[in-house]
Parts: sequence; C-alpha cells; structure tokens
Amino acid sequence: MASSTEYGSHTWDLLLRVDHQYEDAEKEFPLQVTGDLHVGGLMLKLVEKIKIAQDWSDYAFWWEQKKCWLLKTHWTLDKYGVQADAKLVFTTQHKMLRLRLPNMKTVRLKVSFSSMVFRAVSDICKMLNIRRPEELSLLKQSEGTLKKKKKKDKNSKEPATEDILNLCNSPVSSGLPANPGLYSKTMTPIYDPVSGSPASSTITWFSDSSATEQNCSILALSHPTCSPETLAEMYQPRTLADKAKLNAGWLDSSRSLMEQGVLEEDQLLLRFKYYTFFDLNPKYDAVRINQIYEQARWAILLEEIDCTEEEMLIFAALQAQYHVSKLSLSSETQDSTCESEVDEVEAALSNLEVTLEGGNKSNILEDITDIPKLADNLKLVRPKKLALKAIKTYWFVFRDTSVSYFKNKESAQGEPIEKLNLKGCEVVPDVNVAAKKFGIKLLIPVADGMNEVYLRCDNEDQYARWMAACVLASKGRTMADSSYQPEVQKILSFLQMKNWTMCSQTASEPENVDMKPECFVSPRYTKKFKSKQLTARILEAHQNVSQMSLVEAKLRFIQAWQSLPEFGLSYYIVRFKGSKKDDVLGVSYNRLIRIDMATGDPITTWRFSNMKQWNVNWEIRQVAIEFDQNVSIAFTCLSADCKIIHEYIGGYIFLSTRSKDHNETLDEELFHKLTGGQE
Repeated sequence: MASSTEYGSHTWDLLLRVDHQYEDAEKEFPLQVTGDLHVGGLMLKLVEKIKIAQDWSDYAFWWEQKKCWLLKTHWTLDKYGVQADAKLVFTTQHKMLRLRLPNMKTVRLKVSFSSMVFRAVSDICKMLNIRRPEELSLLKQSEGTLKKKKKKDKNSKEPATEDILNLCNSPVSSGLPANPGLYSKTMTPIYDPVSGSPASSTITWFSDSSATEQNCSILALSHPTCSPETLAEMYQPRTLADKAKLNAGWLDSSRSLMEQGVLEEDQLLLRFKYYTFFDLNPKYDAVRINQIYEQARWAILLEEIDCTEEEMLIFAALQAQYHVSKLSLSSETQDSTCESEVDEVEAALSNLEVTLEGGNKSNILEDITDIPKLADNLKLVRPKKLALKAIKTYWFVFRDTSVSYFKNKESAQGEPIEKLNLKGCEVVPDVNVAAKKFGIKLLIPVADGMNEVYLRCDNEDQYARWMAACVLASKGRTMADSSYQPEVQKILSFLQMKNWTMCSQTASEPENVDMKPECFVSPRYTKKFKSKQLTARILEAHQNVSQMSLVEAKLRFIQAWQSLPEFGLSYYIVRFKGSKKDDVLGVSYNRLIRIDMATGDPITTWRFSNMKQWNVNWEIRQVAIEFDQNVSIAFTCLSADCKIIHEYIGGYIFLSTRSKDHNETLDEELFHKLTGGQE
C-alpha cells in the first residue's frame, strides 16, 4: 500500500475542453496534473499542448458543474477543489451579447462574461456614452412578458438584422481604454444642449468606422414611433401582479453573466433600474437623457405606470413637439444657440435632479430661527365608509413638517382640532385642471395602517405652495429648505402644461400636421377616441409646449413622468411574516410601500431614512428590516428572488452617497458591501 506522501505526489488525469474557433482542430485535451498545480500553470501546460499560435490572454477556465470561473491563477487545483471529474472549459471571458436598449433598439457588443454584472454594465455604458452607469442594470425578460409576442415572433432574441447596431469594434470591446463614464468640470461639452446632436468630440467615444455618427444618432436621438399594431403586440401589464413580472428578472450585480446562465448571443434588456437620475446635463448626457426619455415614454405607452387622460395628452403633446422640432431641425441649419434657450434647459435640469435623504442637496444652510409657515382656508375631505365624503372648510396652518387645522382664523391661537404629522406620509396629487380641481391626497401612517385625508385648494398657486410643502414634509424637510421654491415652480410648470383646455389660441388643423396620434398614446385611448378627435386634442395640448427645443421637450417629458404618483415604484409580490395573504411591496428611491393586492390601496409606508438595519436569512429567503420606534417587518418574496429586493434597498442607499464634489470614481466596494449579501 502506498504511503500518504507517495499518494499525494501522484498525478491524475484531467480532461480539458478548449472553446476555440478552429473547426478542424482538436477541442479536448487530457492532461496529467497534481493537486498542487496552480491554475496559471495549468493554462501554460494546456496552451503548449494545443499548439495553435494565437492570443490566449482573454481565455480563462470555466467550471461547468459549479458554474464558476477560475480567475485566481495563483490558486492551486486543491484550493479550488478541482478533482478528476471536473469539467473545465478553456473559453474567452469576453463574448458577444445583444442588448435591447430603452429606445427598443438592439445593439450587439462584446461584454465580459467573467466580471461582476456591476462592472460589466459600467463597461457597456462606456461604450454607449452613458454617464452614471450605477443607475442601470441588466434585465432578463420573464416568460410571462414574452407570451404575447410568441404568435408573430417565436424567437424574441433575433430581431430583424437592420435593427441591430453592431458595436463589436468599439474601443472597450476591443480591450482598449475608453473615456470615463464620469466627467470633470473642465470636460469639453460633447453634445449640443438644445438639439442633443453630437459635437465632433463625441465621436471619440465610438469606433473609427464610417457608421460612427449614425451610431451616435441612434443612441442620442429618438426615432419614428412604432405603429399601433406593434404596440398592441407588446406586453401590457393590467394588474399589480402583472407589473411585478416586469421586475422579476433583474440580474444579480455581484455575480457574472456566465454564473447566471447567460450565454453568448443571448438578448438582455439594459434599463434604468434605480430612478435617481443624478447630475443630468445636456452638454454631456444626450444619450443618457434620450434613453431615460425613451424608458419613460414606453412606460407610459404600455401603461406600466398609471396616468390620467389629461396627463396622457400632455405626454402625447411633448412627444409631438419633439417630433416637430426634429423635423424643423433637419430642414434648417442652426448657426448659433440662443442663450435664453440654454438657460431654460438648465432651469429644467435643476428640477429633474432627484436625491435621497442624506445626499448633498445644497450648500445653503437652513435658517432654523425663521422657518416659514403657510396659513390658508382649505377644504378638508374625509372619506366615510358608509356615507358620502364629508367636506368642510377649515383654517389650516402648515409649520415645520406638520399641518394643524382650526375652526376659523380667529381660533388659530388656541388648540387645533387636529394636528397631522406628515413625516413619512404618502403625498398623491388629485388634480384636474380643466375641472378646476386641485386636491392633495395624504396617506398618513398610523398604528393600524394609513389615515386617509384629502385637502382641496382653490387655485393653482395655492395648490403649488401647499403641495410642495407636503412633499418636503413627507421627506422630513421644512419650507426653509432650499428645494422648496424650485419644487413650487416645478408644480406650477406641470400645471401650466395641463392647462391646455383653457388656452385661447386656435389649434392647428389636423390635416396640416403629419401626425399619427395613435403612436403617442396608449392603446386604451386609441380605442376611446377616433383618430381625428385624438389629433385635435393632442394639438390643443401641444400649444403650451410648441416653443420647446428638442432637448427641453425630452426633459419636460421626464419631469412630467417624475410627477406621477407611481413614479419610481418597482413592484413585487410578497408574504409578510404573520400574514395569511399575499401583498404587493412597492420599492421606491426613498421608501417601501405595502399595497393591498386586490384594491391597489397603500396599507403602510416605511421610509429608508427611518431604517436602522436590514438583513436576509438566506436559508429561508426572508428579508427582515428594523426601523425607528421599534418597528420591524419581515417578508418572503414570491414573484422574484429576495436578493433582488435586498439589492434594491442597498442600491438606493448607495446612490444616496453620491456627490458632485466626488464624482471621479465609483466606490464599487461600497456598492457590493451594501448589495452583495452572504448566501
């Protein structure tokens, strides 16, 4: 019998498969190895045996059974646990992948299948010239969202050849360094801030091919809208459960594509996962702004987010304006840019920045000695279960983050009838400008759920002031905050766009405008109105936005999208600990919302700013979260892996740490600490 020393020195056979492009050459190679051989030495022995002269630097070992890469070349086979039955494939780390962008265009490019998805997305964004890659991720379409397409398109990952933009020769795909995804304050502007068209320096982001400018245009500019027939074929969620399917397929940012079953030439969706669009600037972000606009546009058209008829017409008018502006730009050459137009775009941008609590909002300190207050007559509406709504006028006083109301102005010096603390509440607009209805719906957290209160304002100005105060108070900020006035102006701007029916100008004749109205609204409204009716209504709404430039029309569209009550909510079906029925959990940039699955009504809201800690029990796949005031919740996720929700929470907290003063590098290590988890 051999001694243990002799046994340890014995070699053993390991069969290796090489994934190379030479059809006639051998692909399987048996090698004699020892357990103390390191991976780098195994690579060297294999390449010597293959006897094919080529660059093997991008190759690495993929362990098929364990679905992992052997990237630490100094580790031995024993340390990795590799034995004779291991199936190791020597394959390239960078492979071709098809990505469906938010504008529904497909790009084909070479991506690292061995890097973590977070790093791979960062590299993809460099190729596409999209700054702030941490806001995006890769999504696998779930089977449920593909069912409607199968009748006419059995293989969804093979769209028509002319629709695929091939970027496989781009600098990053070729292994060359590309421009960084972030920028410094001295960086040369690479886009026209009014039209969004690329400046000459933009071309350095892309390959040296003759199609470079065309590629840039496809990414940075919107193109003709799809037909109503195409729209009807696409997946449209009807219920909250349907909407939950849209978010089930997010890839794990802490694992590689190959580890998650993605194969070469597969198709994935590149989407904005986190709805906190930081530091948007039309001089550098034409591609990013256009892709955000497109993601918003498709969300509206496919009814992934709810909006009223009035709001739908605003979105249609802004799309029409973009369409008209692009036509006029293509027929005229603009020699100079009007400063006032640039200023308007910059002003719109200031309204679009969304940051989490804790982000650096402004350098201006809040004056704690003089916090403004609002005082006005408002109508209070309280829904009653067995009766009509009770509507009564009271004298309201808004101070700090609380609203108090009194019988009248004279009694305001005494005790209020009730004091409502709005910190952590849900604020939902209830507006119909045409009907002169300016309401604010407040859902205030109480011990047994949500207390529902409606405030009715008399006019637009009053509504804008009170609505802005409520929005800030829900985030724990007062009217002394520097964001109060911009918030008021943003609300007034949105109301002005809604005020299309009150405009005295005469709408253009439908036949004078080359417009297919069915392309600008969701199928529900094409069924409700005839084509001529729809055209006339869109043109009426268009009068208020007809002077906007290309970029401003897109920015206003994004701003209007952000104003919708459901903006930024990603839905998941969950089962809360102790509950006997399923609920829907809405994950937003600053809060979690428990929603009744049957009625769609919010039950409870928990804000990230009140969160003390969260963790995941990986054995039973349960997420547990602790908040202030001894509030704790726990739930299991039924519509997706609990890792996705865990990553959402950590991702939003990571994004709240961003600052314009420190925008040179991304703290990738911090991201993985917050989102990775330990399975």
